[in-house]
Amino acid sequence: MLVLSRQRDETIMIGDEIEITVVDIRGDKVRLGIAAPTRIAVHRKEVYAAISDENARAARAGGSSLTGSDLAALAQTVRPGPHRNEVSKRAAGLANPAPVAGPAERRETA
Repeated sequence: MLVLSRQRDETIMIGDEIEITVVDIRGDKVRLGIAAPTRIAVHRKEVYAAISDENARAARAGGSSLTGSDLAALAQTVRPGPHRNEVSKRAAGLANPAPVAGPAERRETA
């Protein structure tokens, strides 16, 4: 495991596409802002574990022959909600990000 020290407003890059910024430090809690392409699922570890467990239960209930690695791959394809870009912009310190349109608001205008 790589261990890095960062102060508030400092960033760590993972590859060319993922930025992790220390947004705030309060006592023993650190708030991180993560900017990543939407094709990459980002979850807290306990949420990831819950998704994996639910996928495994669904696979067993459906008589599927998926393996653990298949389920891990499926968990990576879970798409975040439409709020993700707004959260990423806020975490990156951009003031007043534009609201993300919901499905009904994504209609093309002439």
